[in-house]
Amino acid sequence: MRLLLTGLLILSTAAPPSSPARFGWPLPGTPTVVRRFDPPPEPWLPGHRGVDLAGSIGEIVRAAGDGQVVFAGPLAGRGVISVAHPDGVRTTYEPVTPTTTAGQTIRRGEPIGRLDPGHPGCSADEACLHWGARRGETYLDPLSLLGLGRVRLKPLRSAAAPAARPPVAAHPRRSHRRGRRRVGARRPPTD
Repeated sequence: MRLLLTGLLILSTAAPPSSPARFGWPLPGTPTVVRRFDPPPEPWLPGHRGVDLAGSIGEIVRAAGDGQVVFAGPLAGRGVISVAHPDGVRTTYEPVTPTTTAGQTIRRGEPIGRLDPGHPGCSADEACLHWGARRGETYLDPLSLLGLGRVRLKPLRSAAAPAARPPVAAHPRRSHRRGRRRVGARRPPTD
């Protein structure tokens, strides 16, 4: 999502406005976010393509939204569940022991698995649920499904316009000469 606001380009990791009411937390209550979404600048580079939520071993993992389970089983040595939602978003949950099967239709909040220990990089004492989301090949901040995504502000600049130069501070002793121009002196071209 891009918005123009007083010369700033706002890049939001938020999902479309229709999404927040249709999704909920995959763990009970409001779990602590142990590690935030940190996508790589290029798709092939390392990054964190989801959020890690603190939980307890064996805790029930619930579907974040209505959809169909498209995968439930082991992948790369840990249990993974992937759910396709009607709006084109796909959510993933790991490490889990699935209590659902591929092809099953589920509703928001229904149990889909139990949280397992062993998520790499988890700093929580017991266990972390890695919760991911994407639309097509684009990874989304799963917190945006809840209306909690981050907004980043960037300066707006067109591709044709050069970057603005930072102001140059005048030396205090030379500031009195600022308004005068020497005869024959050439001024640099301005943009």
